[in-house]
Amino acid sequence: MTRARPAGAVRSHAPSERDGRAYTIGQAARASGVSAKMIRYYEQEGLLPAAPRTAGNYRLSYANDVHTLRFIQRARRLGFSMAQLRVLLALWTDRSRSSAQVKRLALAHVDELDARIAELVAMRDTLAGLAAHCAGDARPECPILTDLAGEGTGSGARAPRRA
Repeated sequence: MTRARPAGAVRSHAPSERDGRAYTIGQAARASGVSAKMIRYYEQEGLLPAAPRTAGNYRLSYANDVHTLRFIQRARRLGFSMAQLRVLLALWTDRSRSSAQVKRLALAHVDELDARIAELVAMRDTLAGLAAHCAGDARPECPILTDLAGEGTGSGARAPRRA
């Protein structure tokens, strides 16, 4: 017996593959490289269809589920958010989609990554500057701690504040 799919759940991209080999959650985890805990989470979040269950209430996954898990894992490694991942999965399963939709999403994510990279570079530069001004000896004075405590003169660059 299968559970009802949560609202907004993604349908499997190839339902006919359900006829293939059945995987336990552990086998699906090994085959996809996604932990069993994350498989449960993705199912709970509706990124995977609710898995059919055995009489003993064990989840059964199939080749298409493992393929979807690999897709999710790759997208997460590229830094896509869960919201973006939902859109990507919907586009992936929609054979009538245009690649322009996918490209727009990817380029928007590139812009987000560029902003994060700029923020990280600014933080690195600030910390490197502070470290360069620290004697690193036995004296207690430390411009790094002074800056972190907000006791600096304001002449040094500060890392951007996170929202």
